This record gives sequence, C-alpha cells and structure tokens, in this order.
Amino acid sequence: MLAVDDLVTRYGAVTALDGISLEAPEGQVTAVLGANGAGKTTLLRTISGLVRPQQGRVLLDGTDLSRTPPEKMTSLGIAHVPEGRGVIAELSVAENLRLGGLHRRAGAEAVDLDRVFALFPVLKERRTATAHVLSGGERQMLVIGRALMAAPRILLLDEPSLGLAPRVVAQILALLRNLVESEGLTVLLVEQNAASALSIADRGVVLNLGSVVASGAAERLAADEKLRHAYLGF
Repeated sequence: MLAVDDLVTRYGAVTALDGISLEAPEGQVTAVLGANGAGKTTLLRTISGLVRPQQGRVLLDGTDLSRTPPEKMTSLGIAHVPEGRGVIAELSVAENLRLGGLHRRAGAEAVDLDRVFALFPVLKERRTATAHVLSGGERQMLVIGRALMAAPRILLLDEPSLGLAPRVVAQILALLRNLVESEGLTVLLVEQNAASALSIADRGVVLNLGSVVASGAAERLAADEKLRHAYLGF
C-alpha cells in the first residue's frame, strides 16, 4: 500500500499541495485527475522524493518515506516516469533500458531486455537505434520500459498520453492494465485525459488547486455528471 497523509508541498509562497491524503492500493491503478495547476505532477514529485514536503507523510506499507532521498526510492520499489519522455538521446534503445536496471529493487528478480522487448516489440526492432531518432510514442514506451527494468512494485506515471496519437495512447494504457492484472504492479497514474485514465483505473482521485475534491471507484467518478463537467472535462 502506498499512501500520503496530510501532505503539504510549497514552492516559495505558493502552496501546490494543501493537506492531501490518498491511498494507492496494491495491485491496482489509481488515476490522479484534474486540470493544469491542480497539483498532480507535484504529488508524484513529492512521493518520489524530488520535492521535499513541508508537512505530512509518504507511506509505503506504513513506513514513512517523506525524507528519503530520491536516489533510494528505486531500490525501495518505487519507479517514477516523469512527464516529458526523457531519454538519453545519444545512447541506443538497449543502452537506455539497461540503465533502468542499475538500481533495481533490493531482492527483486532481474528483469532482462527480452521481457521488455516482449512488452514493446517496436523497441526490439529499434534496439540498436539511438534514442533521438524515436517517435514520441516510441520514447514513451522506452521510458516506461526503462522503469520496468528496475522491477518496481509501484509505478508513478505522469501524463503518458501527452502529445501522442490516440492509437498509441490506447496501446500504452492497455499495457499498464495488463501489467497490473498479470503481475500485481501498483500504478499511480497522473492524466489530464480523464476518460481514458478512468477506463483502465480501479480508483480515481480528483485534485483541484492542491486539494482532493473527490475520490472513489473509477466507475462511480466517470458516471458523476457534475464532477465530469466541473473538473474532468468530458
């Protein structure tokens, strides 16, 4: 179980997270939804240790990780895929993937390239190509594959659909759902495309201006017409 308790994160005088509490149950997809500026990205950055909270706790199985350095999070089983599809452009696809396994979760079975290539056949086809020649969709697959090389328990995924064709988005989201169901992966998914996120999620949390305004089963949130019009945009 990943949970945050009364989390407050500020950038100077600006409060980005204002007392947020939520849970991401093991083996489920929890979608974090809301407009730009709602605090979604800051939430993931705080959980992964990239931003230090002013108040509250980040809990993994009851252990407080809120003061844990970000470089140690991977060995604890938390992998963060930030928005932006960051790859090392000069390295090949295979070399980028191998980097993901350098700080694998302690005690986890090694994840080899063949497993990632089975999940993303296009990466196998382009394994020797340098990352700078990849399309946006291929780069997104590469950063997710690199995170999976660390054998995470929990995947923090920020805006994977941003700027991608609907077909590619559907492929990536279907893969996430399959990993949850077949391997028990826990996913905390930040998305502006609320309809797509809720279609694969078990639970959803809606943020507005740094606060939780709704949470619950994904189907219930998707069926709430007032919530959709006010915060979700569909």
